[in-house]
Amino acid sequence: MAYRWKNTLSPADVTPEEHFLNRRAFMAGIVGTGAVAATGAAHAMTDEQLIPNTWEEITQYNNFYEFGTGKTDPASYASALNTDNWTIKIDGLVDRPGEYSMDQLTEGLTTEERIYRFRCVEAWAMVIPWNGFELKDILEKAGVQSGAKYVAFETLVRPSEMRGQRLPTLDWPYREGLRLDEANHPLTMMATGIYGKPMPNQNGAPIRLVVPWKYGFKSIKSIVRITLTDEEPPTSWNMANAREYGFYSNVNPKVDHPRWSQASHRVVGGGLFAKREDTLMFNGYEKEVASLYDGMDLTKFF
Repeated sequence: MAYRWKNTLSPADVTPEEHFLNRRAFMAGIVGTGAVAATGAAHAMTDEQLIPNTWEEITQYNNFYEFGTGKTDPASYASALNTDNWTIKIDGLVDRPGEYSMDQLTEGLTTEERIYRFRCVEAWAMVIPWNGFELKDILEKAGVQSGAKYVAFETLVRPSEMRGQRLPTLDWPYREGLRLDEANHPLTMMATGIYGKPMPNQNGAPIRLVVPWKYGFKSIKSIVRITLTDEEPPTSWNMANAREYGFYSNVNPKVDHPRWSQASHRVVGGGLFAKREDTLMFNGYEKEVASLYDGMDLTKFF
């Protein structure tokens, strides 16, 4: 598989997994300086800068409010979720609306392996090796119409299995959205696995969005609906508190959350006394995505 980004990592840069060592290729959006990787990539992170995370860290520490608000609640309770016969409704401004099975969505697509930074709005971070497909390839299956400007997403609502939905923590279903050009960017993917294994329930099985230059809550999990629209769609955290959570939610160390700084972050797995790391603009993907926001005031469109 050809590398599509110059900042490519090798398998050694991520915590080893037996099944992970012989993978065909790794695609990374991690930006930094240091030794040139064995792949011939222009840049790779130095050992000091890398943030390797284990399967256990990735799957045992995360947010998925549908199962509770604690960091370990998803891992504790998500086993109740039944993902058999999963379908995604694609509607709105598309030529071929309908209910798509996972097989229909992924037919003809080749699974890609990408190592991406993951930055939570709560100022913690990981590096995660995702498996999946570019979102634009899935949207093309439905035939996006010329009038579409945004893509809206919804998570499953099933309180009998998703215990967090029994409480009004948010206005369920969980909703997210992207501008169409963001959705079509080649870094934007629909992930179906981690470390070459199927996506764990607590991380958004069977399919979730991954947008690595945005805060993690934009990467909506367990998606059951995708709508193409000509209007900016409502999004859950913006609906809950527009002052703190904007529609765009790009990682920006220069724009603080009203209650804490975004200039640095804690690395999950770095140890109790690990030094905080400086947060990079667009989470390190500035070269790839900054042009999407040319002329925009990012303190206003946050």
